[in-house]
Amino acid sequence: MMAVVIVLALMTVSPFFFIGLINKVKAVWAGRKGAPLLQPYYDFFRLLKKGEVISGTTSIVFKIAPSVNISAVLFALLIVPIPLIGSVINFQGDFVLFAYALGLAKFFTVAAALDTGSSFEGMGASREVTYSTIVEPAFFVVIGSLALLTHQISFDSIFAAVNFSTHYTALIKILLVASLFIMLLAEGSRVPVDDPNTHLELTMIHEVMILDYSGPDLAFIQYAAALKMTIISILIADLLVPSYLGLLPTLAVLAFIMALVFLSVGIVESLIARSRISHIPQFLFLMTTLSLTAFAVIAFFLFGVIG
Repeated sequence: MMAVVIVLALMTVSPFFFIGLINKVKAVWAGRKGAPLLQPYYDFFRLLKKGEVISGTTSIVFKIAPSVNISAVLFALLIVPIPLIGSVINFQGDFVLFAYALGLAKFFTVAAALDTGSSFEGMGASREVTYSTIVEPAFFVVIGSLALLTHQISFDSIFAAVNFSTHYTALIKILLVASLFIMLLAEGSRVPVDDPNTHLELTMIHEVMILDYSGPDLAFIQYAAALKMTIISILIADLLVPSYLGLLPTLAVLAFIMALVFLSVGIVESLIARSRISHIPQFLFLMTTLSLTAFAVIAFFLFGVIG
């Protein structure tokens, strides 16, 4: 129990470290020194000390959205299984609740953007929802593939059993890791789907939805976005961390894989330009293609070879 508390505590404080890691990788690739690795923490605490300016056109939805956002993402963290440790909340079909918790966070972010009455923020909200309609079904195909492979329907059971499956599991893992990595880029609003540092109004997606936020509310939103990326990186690590290691080696490998995921995000953002708005759905459908391919491979091996 103590190990669970310690690991969860580390997971809740690590998101900004990983964001700093991405920024440092991008700076190195650009030939710059860049900001300190812990700069996102400094920015977070600076925002907590600032005041807020709230538009008079907004309602209670705008005011509660950051709190609901961060609460929903923290709740999702309790459902995600940590390798060898498990999850705090687990039951049959818990991955559905996980998806809906993240969906609730996004819903309130979108509703708050619409609540401002700004057509500009409404444009960003429309794009965000459009891309979510591609990513979320693909995520259920990913989990459905793992459920078919392991004959389990809970996060804990699925990831506990996935390493004991047959020889073709390596191919499945490669496909699903790539699929979840695309999900991380999309849900984290990273290049090539979005650019958190963009100032081009017509290309902004997530950042445009939070333009009216300031102070502690903006800090909560930024933390929730970073934590969501951390959660998805844990799912990727769940597929890759060996099940036969002890507790400390498992946690060390977990930390290494998560760091490697965020290093990869930094490299992708350094080497690839942001896609045009019209091309983003094509990139996101790659996640659907990879997950459906994994599902087809599993079904092929489980239900016989076509003669």
